[in-house]
Amino acid sequence: MKLISSEIQKRFREIGRQDVPNPIVVAKFFNPCGPGTWYATEYDETNQICFGYVTGLGYDEWGDFSIKELEALKCPPLGLPIERDLYTSERTITQHCPELKEEIERRQELRAIEFQQKQTRDQELDR
Repeated sequence: MKLISSEIQKRFREIGRQDVPNPIVVAKFFNPCGPGTWYATEYDETNQICFGYVTGLGYDEWGDFSIKELEALKCPPLGLPIERDLYTSERTITQHCPELKEEIERRQELRAIEFQQKQTRDQELDR
C-alpha cells in the first residue's frame, strides 16, 4: 500500500505547517502485527518525511519519520507492511491520544507565561 495517497498529500498541503499545541492528525499509520502507531501532522513532499507523534515503540515521542522507511518495513512475525488506517478521521492529536491532553495543556500554559514575560521585558525596555 502506498502510505501517502494523492488525496492525503493534497490535504497535507492545504493544512501546511501546524505550529499549534494540539495539531490535526492528517494520517495514521500502524503495525498490523503488533505495537507501533505513527500519527502524521505534517509532511515534506520533497523528502517524503512526516512530522508527528509516534507511540508503541519503547517510548512515545514527537519527531520526524520517513515514509520510504515505513513503506519498506516488513513487520515480524508475519512480514506484513505498515498500513495506513483507512477508517480514521482528521482529529486533533488529543482526540487520538487522550493521554497527551495534560502535556499539551502544560505546554499551552508555559507558552502563555513565556509570552507574558516577553511582553513585560519589552515594556521595561521601552521605558
